[in-house]
Amino acid sequence: MPPPEGSAAPAYPAARLSSFYFSYYAVLGAFTPYWGLYLQSRGLDAAAISVLMSLWYATRIVSPTLWTTLAARSPHPIRWLHLGCLLALACFTLFLLPMAFAGLFAVMFAYCFFYNAVMPQFEAITMSHLGARSDRYGLIRVWGSIGFIVVVAVFGWLIDQDQLGVAALPWLMLPVLAGVLFSALGNRYAHEPEHKAVDPEDGFRVRLKQPPVIAFFVAAFLAQISFGPFYTFFSIYLSEHGYATSTQGMLWSVGVLAEIGVFFLSSHIFRRWDAGRVLMVALLSASLRWCVTALFPDSLPIMVLAQLTHALNFGAFFAAAMQLLVRFFPGRMNGHGQGVFYGLSSGVGGVAGALIAGQLWRFGGETAFLASSAIALLAALIVWHWLVRHASRAAGGAT
Repeated sequence: MPPPEGSAAPAYPAARLSSFYFSYYAVLGAFTPYWGLYLQSRGLDAAAISVLMSLWYATRIVSPTLWTTLAARSPHPIRWLHLGCLLALACFTLFLLPMAFAGLFAVMFAYCFFYNAVMPQFEAITMSHLGARSDRYGLIRVWGSIGFIVVVAVFGWLIDQDQLGVAALPWLMLPVLAGVLFSALGNRYAHEPEHKAVDPEDGFRVRLKQPPVIAFFVAAFLAQISFGPFYTFFSIYLSEHGYATSTQGMLWSVGVLAEIGVFFLSSHIFRRWDAGRVLMVALLSASLRWCVTALFPDSLPIMVLAQLTHALNFGAFFAAAMQLLVRFFPGRMNGHGQGVFYGLSSGVGGVAGALIAGQLWRFGGETAFLASSAIALLAALIVWHWLVRHASRAAGGAT
């Protein structure tokens, strides 16, 4: 990957940083669309699948904050990244063993705990290299989307083969997980962070109590809930409507392809539009997406169009969230803001989304996605009132 334009731009190890995002999200390219199908192939019903998938989000409540705290207190914080990736790989190998629900629950919990623990730390590593050029983050993060889409497409085709099938998924994922560990071993901080706990009196708690910050976290929480049926049951939903596994992979892929474009353009987007407005548009697009998914599941062209909005309701949402986190929690506080974001949104919101989806699925996929549409609309209204309207009033008052 070429360095940023302009001679004044600092150099950073783009290839090494990108390789971690590529391999990390490549694992998710197998896990997110196909793991529910794999669990179904082991004889689990929708309620059991939703419980197991909720562990992916439940562990995000604790593991990112715990891991970044342990790394911050260590004289060699990079070793915590290596350890987390190694333990995730070791735990995942246990899925190769025959297990009942209790065993699957324990292994799923351990694997998700360690895999979720490492990404916030690596985000801090990336930011330590980018420094003031945080607008270049999208050019690094986009390789995660590329890794995701490559594995979704390739694994979808492999699973469709009679010789393999979805039962082979753990074997297919193991080499990709090994790639995450290999990439982690090749990365390091631009400069070692101070290994001491952050002083709770440094203003972080004060910032947490500000109304726009609270509104942001509430909206992020609701947005994650709205994705519950999608992340947990979308592939099963498509199977119920007659889509082949390869077509399912294509539908997952087109959304991430569109997302890639947003990450490439993110630095230009935020030069023109405020992050709060981008966040609101992203949530409105999510509401429309879930409504269309509920009402027109049998129309492949409409489903493709709905998936293309992933560029907004995930890509633009995530990019805007990163910008707002930098604004709300500058400097040393940013890592802790990231921890709250991951824990509350992907963690608590993910658990709630998966469990609520499991309960709503008893009334049909259409009902679950219509509920998601309403939840995303509520999140958009919160952002409009507290971030967009509030920011406009503040700007007017300043003039």
